[in-house]
Amino acid sequence: MNDNTFDYIIVGGGTAGSLLANRLSADASKRVLLLEAGKKDDYHWVHIPVGYLYCIGNPRTDWMYQTEPAEGLNGRSLRYPRGKVLGGCSSINGMIYVRGQSRDYDQWAQITGNDEWRWDRTLPYFKLHEDHYKGENAFHGAKGAKSELLAPTDLPKGSYLHTLRGRNTGGEWRIEKQRLRWDVLDAFAQAAQQAGIPATDDFNRGDNEGVSYFEVNQKNGWRWNTAKAFLRPTCYARPNFELWNKAQVAKLIIETQADGSQRCTGAQVWSGVEMVEVKATREVILSAGSIGSAQILQLSGIGPAALLKDKAVEVKHELPGVGANLQDHLQIRSVYKVKGTKTLNTMAGSLWGKAMIGLEYALKRTGPMSMAPSQLGAFTKSDPSQPHANIQYHVQPLSLDAFGEPLHSFPAITASVCNLNPTSRGSVQIKTKRFEDAPAIAPNYLATDADRKVAADSLRVTRRIMAQDAMKAFQPEEFKPGVQYQSDEELAKLAGDIASTIFHPVGTTRMGRDDDPMAVVNARLQVRGVAGLRVVDAGVMPTITSGNTNSPTLMIAEKAAHWIAQDAERTPSA
Repeated sequence: MNDNTFDYIIVGGGTAGSLLANRLSADASKRVLLLEAGKKDDYHWVHIPVGYLYCIGNPRTDWMYQTEPAEGLNGRSLRYPRGKVLGGCSSINGMIYVRGQSRDYDQWAQITGNDEWRWDRTLPYFKLHEDHYKGENAFHGAKGAKSELLAPTDLPKGSYLHTLRGRNTGGEWRIEKQRLRWDVLDAFAQAAQQAGIPATDDFNRGDNEGVSYFEVNQKNGWRWNTAKAFLRPTCYARPNFELWNKAQVAKLIIETQADGSQRCTGAQVWSGVEMVEVKATREVILSAGSIGSAQILQLSGIGPAALLKDKAVEVKHELPGVGANLQDHLQIRSVYKVKGTKTLNTMAGSLWGKAMIGLEYALKRTGPMSMAPSQLGAFTKSDPSQPHANIQYHVQPLSLDAFGEPLHSFPAITASVCNLNPTSRGSVQIKTKRFEDAPAIAPNYLATDADRKVAADSLRVTRRIMAQDAMKAFQPEEFKPGVQYQSDEELAKLAGDIASTIFHPVGTTRMGRDDDPMAVVNARLQVRGVAGLRVVDAGVMPTITSGNTNSPTLMIAEKAAHWIAQDAERTPSA
């Protein structure tokens, strides 16, 4: 296209970027460009739920990152999947719908000094795009239900919410119950209750303590990613919307204004053949994720001055917090051999078993091919002194040595547990000034005494659950880490040996108050000191949410779209 000037340029066609593209292009007077470094989501394994096994670690859909060796992991580095495909991580993730806890958002409001981040003010933005299979209620939205944000009769004509109402916006993000169950997981849920963890029928009302099967982002047995939900057919039919895939941003264009201030006016984009310059008259919005957005800012000269100078990048604007504050959930995978029950290990252990699994999915869209990586969840306290549920379980009817390795030949289950609120902090830093080179990702897991104590205590909680009467029929035998390890020191070290990421990196472009030197964006997600530039993805979280991070990222994008449109209503185009 010859005219490469747009009102909005969105960098990243993933979870946040897809929703932003939908909302901002709803205004037909605004031209919107969505840039996605990966390919379109036309790979069949993106859409079959079990296809995450073939998308993670596949350069067609994954950035193929590796973490730096970590002392807390006893020198190990980890595979670090990030979606490089339309739909981003929503195209390769575990499809689990969890918002976190109300206290997470109340804490964000306190950190930023902005009550708009409080739980009661974020809940309507979760509900706006939600299509919950149970229908609308006080905590959930549904397709066709009248969102409380769009319901008022006095919405100013032409305003953002008035425009969305006219477009019949809302209810795009489908949430369903899972389409299979397992006897051994039912027993684990009963054992958890015997160990003092209450049953729940909804993890998403603000207090997620309890045990239940997870709800998932699927529709009729297929993965429901953000490209399906927000881009097609809606955006594709709009003449004011453009999508460029296989378009990687090399750096942002930062210009010095007449008054000496800095403004982002566009981006340099590598098409795979040539470098193309695109311009934005209103805003450039970074939605490239906690790794990608921090990397792009640093390559553009926005970040810690010492790092940029060391990599021969011209410093455009010093922001020391860019790439700092990396947080992630580290899951500790306990494996138990079981007897007298069906697990995926045995079902998929023969050609006949695999054929039956494939046939069931083809005929009914049920069975193991329809399942999320983890089916059963639980939230509880690592020890009774904790003020709230601070650990999360992902329980699976399968086991393997490491993700991507073959299933074990014996029947087994895996009870993975993670610290919901880690105190360890890591970083993302460019290694070179070349946009093609992956950054150094150092999550710094288990770097604090508090995190090591939670790791040891959580393994004891797992053992307590597995020792309950409800599990006795299956004669569970601890295979990993092994009953010989008992002390805090032994269990923390073992956690470092067997733990792996659960793929929830956040915080590298965190929001904060204007007087916070490490805040990268303000409470409305505008990059501090650079006009015309926002970050809208999980990187802006100042602290990690107490659960899976995909749906909180959608809520962030929903709020950001509203703010971006409000700013446009008040301010003429630059």
